Amino acid sequence: MSTIENLSRRRFLQGSAGLTLGFWLPAVAAPAAGPGKAGEDAVGPIPFEPNAFLRIGTDNSVTVISKHLEMGQGTYTGLATILAEELDADWKMLRVEGAPADARRYNNLFWGPAQGTGGSTAIANSWEQLRRAGAAGRAMLVGAAAKRWSVPAAEIAVRDGVVSHAKSKRRATFGELAELAAKQPVPTVLKLKDPKDFRLIGKQVKRKDSVDKTSGQARFTQDVQLPGMLVAVVAHPPRFGATVKSFDASPARAVKGVVDVVQIPQGVAVLATDTWSAKKGRDALAVNWDERAAFKLGSEEILARYRELAKKPGLVAHQSGDTEQAFGKATKVVRASYDFPYLAHAAMEPLNCVIRLGDGGCEVWNGEQMQTGDQYALAGLFGLKPEQVTIHMLYAGGSFGRRASKDSDYVLEAAHIVKAIDGRAPVKLVWMREDDMRAGYYRPLFHHALEAAVDGNGRLTGWRHRLVGQSIIAGSPFAAGMIKDGIDLVSVEGAANLPYAIPNMTVDLHTPQDIPVPVLWWRSVGSSHTAYSTETFIDQVATAMGKDPVALRLELLTKHPRHAGVLKLAAEKAGWGTPLKSGKPGERRGRGVAVHESFNSYVAEVAEVTVARDGSVKVDRMVCAVDCGIAVNPDNVRAQVEGAVGFALSAALHGEITLKEGRVEQGNFDGYPPLRISEMPQVEVHIVPSVAPPTGIGEPGVPPAAPAVANAIAAATGKRLTRLPFNPAELVA
Repeated sequence: MSTIENLSRRRFLQGSAGLTLGFWLPAVAAPAAGPGKAGEDAVGPIPFEPNAFLRIGTDNSVTVISKHLEMGQGTYTGLATILAEELDADWKMLRVEGAPADARRYNNLFWGPAQGTGGSTAIANSWEQLRRAGAAGRAMLVGAAAKRWSVPAAEIAVRDGVVSHAKSKRRATFGELAELAAKQPVPTVLKLKDPKDFRLIGKQVKRKDSVDKTSGQARFTQDVQLPGMLVAVVAHPPRFGATVKSFDASPARAVKGVVDVVQIPQGVAVLATDTWSAKKGRDALAVNWDERAAFKLGSEEILARYRELAKKPGLVAHQSGDTEQAFGKATKVVRASYDFPYLAHAAMEPLNCVIRLGDGGCEVWNGEQMQTGDQYALAGLFGLKPEQVTIHMLYAGGSFGRRASKDSDYVLEAAHIVKAIDGRAPVKLVWMREDDMRAGYYRPLFHHALEAAVDGNGRLTGWRHRLVGQSIIAGSPFAAGMIKDGIDLVSVEGAANLPYAIPNMTVDLHTPQDIPVPVLWWRSVGSSHTAYSTETFIDQVATAMGKDPVALRLELLTKHPRHAGVLKLAAEKAGWGTPLKSGKPGERRGRGVAVHESFNSYVAEVAEVTVARDGSVKVDRMVCAVDCGIAVNPDNVRAQVEGAVGFALSAALHGEITLKEGRVEQGNFDGYPPLRISEMPQVEVHIVPSVAPPTGIGEPGVPPAAPAVANAIAAATGKRLTRLPFNPAELVA
């Protein structure tokens, strides 16, 4: 019996949440503005606001209120699709607006009483909530029409924003019925559509953020300009744990445009009338750092410590059967160990935030991902009530987990600057790319050690998996629910819940407590490293057993049909078992596979690679099969998987944050290069048809990509890559 039940943190959170629709019906409410407009440009009263997620204007406009951040992943489009489907709205008339920070109405249903975006939960937790919100609005519009026309509601049809009665040939638009609909009672019993009747869900619709982003109308934090606003750039310590000993502000103050220089807990902030002046002021600043308590180990020294820890048992995350007996009777034991580096999020938009302090509270403008946590953190710093912290959620230029800061680090940094100048001016905090890459936070560095036992009958009978790495959750507000018996559930996800039918299995974990490098969830979190180790190792085991990698997996997945389903689909579409075309002289070609579940979705990927004589790797093709429940927006699902492949390959081929004597060596994309377009493979995405509720899709495409490529490299060269990023020197012919 496993010592850890329900390892997925998403399932834990689902189990703790109820369904809150947040229906409310004010007579007249002033609307906020369109996507990313931060509450400006209000256009007057909206007569029909049946619940917290929907507004309909007399001009036939339909506004969907998104409680989740749009950071490029398509959330605005997906959430609007769900509501519009049940409302039977005209897609062309729909707009999407970011919700205010208000967990009472806009909590993430998988997170309990907290508002935020993350864990690939936006569509999944909103599915029934927004269907019901749309159905309620539709029912009230129908009720209004029935009353106006004195006809039975059952005879009324709704389609594309028009309400009609066939027998009397009457028709009215949403806008024409809005005021009367507002007087209808909010229905308590709702009939939702049968999936066979969907006209938007599962179909192709235009994204709701594309026009704003391509026309320059979209508002990001950097676009915010407030009267009297100052721009702040911070000098951070060169080593984690260092503090300011002293500083000379005079060189910075001498820079034209610099207004002030203040010390804050995070370092020294230079404030100026514009970003460039603030940066030049910081560059001129002379800071003496107190490094007595600073962390001074390098990456290789950390890994050496981790390898030593891996020689001893850790805290047990999963135990089934008798592993010791299985290895004692084994006729063959397969072993491998893996090293994974720190990784930066490196989103295209570096971190930033605008804060204005006033008599009645404070206002925040940013690509807000963790509303409730940031509200409470700011309230605590300023001595306010959480409801006195108003957050305007703008678009974000990516995140990959970084803006979902468990410590509200960059938001509090901006707040400390505002506090240091006594709130006399609004402050826009701007992180340069180097700040974004060197000031934390990172995907943790990890070491894995695995062993497999094969008995005399050629059966895989035993499995040991030991992990060593920092806890993301320790010390955070999430620790009470996501650390069980000392085990950080996100450290072992994908390992402790391995789906393969291996009768004797032990998974244990060491969590070093004395490494102060700030760590955070990174796209796919624990699965970003556990999928690589488990899926490349099972391939190695298949080779040792003389079995086809797909065939062995299918043998071990008889109790996991959804894993098996995507594996079969990807293998079929990729032509598994058929020979690859030969490359140029000296080139070696191979095909590899991996399958993994994360965020309650199932993804299998087959990679085709070419390895040159000098060891350089070209990923030619990725064939992906996805089971994510019903695909609300199939094109968006494909886009997310394609992006996930590129994101994963960036890390596998290039990504590595290294420390030398405690200093981060990388500072920009010259040292931490993303995947180039010339390196992007052909990607095919095949979606398993389903009417099951939707599950996550923003992250699940990441975990299988790197192991599929590594297994393809092994098929081509016979060499197993156990350290990331890939080192071409290991693959020289």
